[in-house]
Amino acid sequence: MAGTQHRRKGPIPLLSWFGKRDVFYVTVLVVVWLASGYAGKFKRGLKEVFAPAPVVVSPDEEDIRRQIEARLRSEMEQELEREIAAMRKAAADKQAKEAADALKPEPPTEMAAGSVTDVRKLRSGIPFKTEVKFDKGGIASKERADEDSFTASYQLSLRVPAAAKTMQELETTSPDLAKILPGLPALIGKAEVSGWFHKLYENKVARIRRDAHSLNEVLTKHNVYDCETILNLRTPDGKPVFFMQAEMDVVSDGSDGDRLPAMPDDIVNSTHYQPFTSYGWKKRGKTPNPMVAGWEKRLANGQLELADPATSAERKAWLRDRIDYLKRGIADLKARSFLIAEYDPFIVIPINLLTARDPFAPKVGDYAVVIHDGKAYPSIVGDGGPTFKVGEASLRMARQINQRASPYSRPVSDLKVSYVVFPGSRDPEKGPPDYARWRKRCAELLDNIGGLGEGYALHEWEDLLKKPEPPAEETPVPAVEPGSP
Repeated sequence: MAGTQHRRKGPIPLLSWFGKRDVFYVTVLVVVWLASGYAGKFKRGLKEVFAPAPVVVSPDEEDIRRQIEARLRSEMEQELEREIAAMRKAAADKQAKEAADALKPEPPTEMAAGSVTDVRKLRSGIPFKTEVKFDKGGIASKERADEDSFTASYQLSLRVPAAAKTMQELETTSPDLAKILPGLPALIGKAEVSGWFHKLYENKVARIRRDAHSLNEVLTKHNVYDCETILNLRTPDGKPVFFMQAEMDVVSDGSDGDRLPAMPDDIVNSTHYQPFTSYGWKKRGKTPNPMVAGWEKRLANGQLELADPATSAERKAWLRDRIDYLKRGIADLKARSFLIAEYDPFIVIPINLLTARDPFAPKVGDYAVVIHDGKAYPSIVGDGGPTFKVGEASLRMARQINQRASPYSRPVSDLKVSYVVFPGSRDPEKGPPDYARWRKRCAELLDNIGGLGEGYALHEWEDLLKKPEPPAEETPVPAVEPGSP
């Protein structure tokens, strides 16, 4: 998603995994995959979410595992495509430079000792200063054996932020927060900074350290500083409340054949669009999920390539894993329905919170209220996101806040969005969205923390997928008997 780093749902891929491509690029694909260790990265990603911290086994865990597997695969594939595109560009640039150099030969000169300094701003927004120093040395055979003849050092500085924990600090970015939630100041006075705020920044630092060590592109400065605070609040009767102040990025996942039987071809055939959300329920209708067709096509192409004797052993190993994944996904799409980000208002919470034992950690389906620019929007926790990033909502929510929002453009870049989640509030049974019920439950839960201030009201969501009303039956005209006046 442009405007977001970690994931994107819906873009048309640069290349199809199972499309007809020339031998060179298929070879590059396999080599880069194997050399870069993407399979290992994928497995490590799953372990990062589910292994280190204790989790509680619940019906949600299967949904969350499925959703994070789809997300990790999508992220790895997009990263691989970017690397291939970069390789192609580098090769083209090198060829162009060599051609230009051949036309303009320069007389050989002896390189002078000294240093060259370059200051620029990386694409991630980090000021970057490089210095290359040249010294006179001995003969090449001697310098080759000396470890100190060719060295490099890299230092990246990062200030880890403190959490906002007073009303004055919270209203730095949201000046009317106390007017919208008049009961909040009293709760903030007794609040504690959530351990999840510190864990979030620990995860960011760990990711930056990992990427810096391998000289990969690190998180952008924007995505490092995406969270102003996470606080543990309690209602007057002691119930936990999760409060977060952050930005808002866009999620465009999800599918449901019962409510949306057709989707655009570029989405159906996309290898990056994720048809699942963490919130899902048993399918209730007979209309097939439109995403099944695209997944079955990819499955068939994969099976053909697997059966081809010319396919390498390494490629076949990858294909078997991919085919198993596609089969599981197809079975799931046939049996279950999910939220649709373009039509349903929901928020995204890091997956490690969704599986935690912490009573303050939100769970899938918990009710939530999003507050921005004097307006309050009822919603639920509908999806799980990365463990190193916060502040995400569905495309429907994003467009309501900012009409120009899209899968490639976030609605709010500043830390001006407040997310109030009520842990333990989810309904016992999941099902298709009922916006009127969502609004009613959110109003009741807000009343427990003082309600909305005078002049403020919860937004009323319109069901954009509501079926048209059947035409009214016409009153039959009585037949006129022959000879009647």
